[in-house]
Amino acid sequence: MSIDKETARRVAHLARIEVAEAVLAPLAQELSNILDFMEQLNEVDIDGVEPMTSVTPMALPMRKDEITDGGYPERVLANAPESREGFFAVPKVVE
Repeated sequence: MSIDKETARRVAHLARIEVAEAVLAPLAQELSNILDFMEQLNEVDIDGVEPMTSVTPMALPMRKDEITDGGYPERVLANAPESREGFFAVPKVVE
């Protein structure tokens, strides 16, 4: 897939990145190279290959799923700058 200057300009606009006019042509070439590499990766036969999260086999330690007393909210909230009705009180961040 080939990316032209106009497409590179649009991608930069969508990403909210200011790109100088002189840099658009090299950027378009780099984006084209990335897409070409992605097409090469799509050609690799991965049938029968299981997904992995690490190159070495690992098992995460599991804890028993036990019912507890729920912790100690009084001690936890003692560290909070402000709390109300048993919860952390934080400033409003959404209008």
